[in-house]
Amino acid sequence: MLAADTKLDAGTEAVPRATSVNGLAWREIAEPVSPFLADVRRFLEAQLGTFEPEVAEGAKYALSASGKQLRPVLVALAAEVAGGINEDHVQGAAIVELVHLATLVHDDVIDVAGLRRKRPTVAARFGNRTAVLLGDCLFAHSLKLAAGFPTTDVCRAVSDATKAVCSGEILQTLRVGRLDQPLDEYFRVIRLKTAELFALACELGAILTSSQPATRIALRRFGLAFGTAYQVFDDCLDVFGSEEAAGKTLGTDLANGKVTLPLLLAHQSASAADRASLEGFLAHHTNGHTQNVRALLERYSAAIRSREVVEGLLENARESLRPLQETAPLLTLTRFLGNQVTRLYSA
Repeated sequence: MLAADTKLDAGTEAVPRATSVNGLAWREIAEPVSPFLADVRRFLEAQLGTFEPEVAEGAKYALSASGKQLRPVLVALAAEVAGGINEDHVQGAAIVELVHLATLVHDDVIDVAGLRRKRPTVAARFGNRTAVLLGDCLFAHSLKLAAGFPTTDVCRAVSDATKAVCSGEILQTLRVGRLDQPLDEYFRVIRLKTAELFALACELGAILTSSQPATRIALRRFGLAFGTAYQVFDDCLDVFGSEEAAGKTLGTDLANGKVTLPLLLAHQSASAADRASLEGFLAHHTNGHTQNVRALLERYSAAIRSREVVEGLLENARESLRPLQETAPLLTLTRFLGNQVTRLYSA
């Protein structure tokens, strides 16, 4: 997918969708920055007036499905760590959300997904042609907003992240059905297509406070590690989760031949016969194959091993924050995703 978006919003999102996990509620993370999120929402709604009326209808529909604003939350929390939230962060968070929404609109076209957050996708509602062009409009508008800052750092960072997201999706498409690819290649792809946008959210939190380069680097590293963990979780949710809990179409990775971590791990350890079976399921997937795939993944402990990878990435994210002060909200975010993982595998 262009931007993992479960499926946290955790997004779309699985992380934000859950109200409470092991005593930790999403509101504990989002509530302290709720005034900021309201400002971001108002800013985004005001942008609808800059589109042609017919285009604005689709943009409004896409915006109304933006979930719990995980990426704007990241901008706000990173800004607090870097020195404090200011008005520029509202526009910065809106830019990241627009890029994210554009990736979701395109993602659902590519995945032929009919449902996101328990309602028809933009493509299902308006058609694929309109959805593709609407995604392009959202991308373009995000870059226009980025160019409005006096520093070119913002526009450069947004352009780099947008290029990375699209490049990651292209690389993933080129590797469809390739279960023989090295793990390093898999992680390279998900860093580009998902983690770079998380890193952008954290980086803008620092850039727009004029913080020290060391702070910007640390927050960017956090975003990359957390975003990678998020995507691995998203991969696992697609094959091990339920549509009722996720609020969107699952199984699209399997249906589209996309190679995810559980499949890669199982394929590496499998017998020749089971490797052939996995390759066959991925090449000619039907809904009836899902249980067979899950059985093979269980045989080679792919769920447990994938969970260990997520936990390791979350520890890397926490480690990246050690040079900084007052990082409790970001640390809580890693605990929340960790609890989401626990919830997925205990269901």
